Amino acid sequence: MADYVGMGAQIVGNALRFGWYSGVHWLMDRESARLGASPRYTPVRPVPSRDELMADLRRLMLADAALVRDGILPADDAAPGGLGDHLGRVRAMFADLPASLGRRETEDTRTAEVLADPTGLPSYFTQDFHFQTGGYLSAESARLYDVQVETLFHGSAAAMRRAALWPIAEYVRTRDQRRLSLLDVACGTGRLLRQLRLAYPAMRLTGLDLSTAYIAEAERHLGRLRPVTWLAANAEAIPLPDNCQDIVTTVFLFHELPPDVRRTVAREMARVLKPGGRLIFVDSVQMGDKPGWDGMIEAFPVRFHEPYYRHYAIDDLNALFRDVGLEPVSMDIAFMSKVMAWEKPSTETI
Repeated sequence: MADYVGMGAQIVGNALRFGWYSGVHWLMDRESARLGASPRYTPVRPVPSRDELMADLRRLMLADAALVRDGILPADDAAPGGLGDHLGRVRAMFADLPASLGRRETEDTRTAEVLADPTGLPSYFTQDFHFQTGGYLSAESARLYDVQVETLFHGSAAAMRRAALWPIAEYVRTRDQRRLSLLDVACGTGRLLRQLRLAYPAMRLTGLDLSTAYIAEAERHLGRLRPVTWLAANAEAIPLPDNCQDIVTTVFLFHELPPDVRRTVAREMARVLKPGGRLIFVDSVQMGDKPGWDGMIEAFPVRFHEPYYRHYAIDDLNALFRDVGLEPVSMDIAFMSKVMAWEKPSTETI
């Protein structure tokens, strides 16, 4: 039976989230200007109007609420920490703004090496993505990451991430979740894993990330839900056997990987998938996905430290995943992200 009450609650929650983070975004812009931040980059390619952005955002929010209507996901729950914890993170983000702006002006991206031990980590990972203090290696970075990303996307990041649940639900629908295993590659602060645990309480979930600080934050975010298995490891060499996972997910990872590493990680994800298993990929839209938005893609790596994004924006993901033996299932656009589903043939051809 359709849950229209829950759907309505999700719509209201998303609207409140948009309003809150839009306000925080406006305050961040005003404070950045007061601190003397350089003018924003003006792209050459076309950019969408505000009306176009808002219309697309409404479509995302309605699709997100439909997850609740269709019984795929419970209505958005109150994550651990509460309002006081959230406001503390927002205050800390504002407190960190002068330092992050200073690094942007000087193009200094090495605090990750200073604030955490980079021993054993690949060089592409030990830098300050987005000019955030500590890169992805410090506990404070993990604490601030989600409010930073939600502020950037006006409160839509969670809904873009949850778009992964549609192809997962289609795959799980005819299967017993108690017998399924899912690996989330580059699980970060565990936001997708929490949504997966709420949707599939009996599924075996594993989160893999290079950052022990982010895994600690993910574990905190899961709270008292059924535990997840955590792997502090490099996705270039996933420490799992061949053909062991029914589902592999990865969200907002590939645009932060060098081109050759993207291919290595794709090969590893295909390796651990069982024949007939499904890969769910969520990342930024690419050039040409929405031609009228190409200017936003052009501007993003200029405004933020994203050293591999320009190549990602023109990379041939279809060829990349076909080359590791996967077959396409679906591709959808969810606001500023693209959601792709791929399957490993039942008769292995890799």
